[in-house]
Amino acid sequence: MDLSYVEIERAVSVLKSGGLVAFPTETVYGLGADATNPDAVRRIFEAKGRPASHPLIVHVADAGALVDLARDVPPAATALAERFWPGPLTLVLERSARVLREVTGGQPTVAIRVPAHPVALALLRAFGGPVAAPSANRFGAVSPTTAEHVRRDLGARVDLVLEGGPAEVGLESTIVDVTSDPPRILRPGGIPNEAVAAALGLAEDALGLGASGVRAPGMLPSHYAPRAKLVLTTPEELTARAGELGRAGLRVGVFAPGIANVPGASALIPAPAEPEAYARALYASLRELDEAADVILVVPPKERGIGVAVLDRLRRAAAPRITAAD
Repeated sequence: MDLSYVEIERAVSVLKSGGLVAFPTETVYGLGADATNPDAVRRIFEAKGRPASHPLIVHVADAGALVDLARDVPPAATALAERFWPGPLTLVLERSARVLREVTGGQPTVAIRVPAHPVALALLRAFGGPVAAPSANRFGAVSPTTAEHVRRDLGARVDLVLEGGPAEVGLESTIVDVTSDPPRILRPGGIPNEAVAAALGLAEDALGLGASGVRAPGMLPSHYAPRAKLVLTTPEELTARAGELGRAGLRVGVFAPGIANVPGASALIPAPAEPEAYARALYASLRELDEAADVILVVPPKERGIGVAVLDRLRRAAAPRITAAD
């Protein structure tokens, strides 16, 4: 979806005045602020209810920004940027002195990516500087994949929402820590782990996986969660689980591939069978079911390709809830 020059210029004016602009990316909608303005960055945390120790991703128009934002750009970072940018890949590098501590949660590293959405790129090019942007929703909740999701979640907390249609990928970016050797995938996402390994000329099992000493967005045990309780199940157990919960007086929502009817379910959304389409539909489906259910039963996709990232999100969404203070 193309926006007019006037709309992009209005968004640039909001950013330059210290305001917040929600904008579309191929992954989810982001809540952007001028990454060089500490007061503007603090507004992101206030709007989301996000802990100040939780780092933000810095969005830039092209890989040329790395020399200003990173103290060192190792060969692995160059290889991944050349292969996947613009795209759903975030690189964690040692931050330069120009990067605010407010952006990094006080860490010596910074997370950077170039989004692959025409509206996001038009905004970044017109703004001419880095934009810090987490997902445009309240902290820990289901990420927004449309402009309407942003409006419902943040309302007047955001100064301007740019329209860009539904997110094409529908899941957050893959985060790769290139300060370690070999690089480490901190969060699976829109670029499958095996594709990251191939771009580096490595076997997939040669990459580090999961949490390390570096904090990154979206890695808390409980995250991406609807208000309703989310329960992972199997096709074989689905009908029995729905019936049991229904008899207990609970409204049951279902998101499952290849299922057209589940006795006892109050609401059902058939999930796509292919992992890419499943990922694209996931967050919007969870939001819809959240309006009609006390418990959402989810049958996950196969754990391959982007399905690895889908399982990561679903497991965190199903985990016991924590608060920002935790």
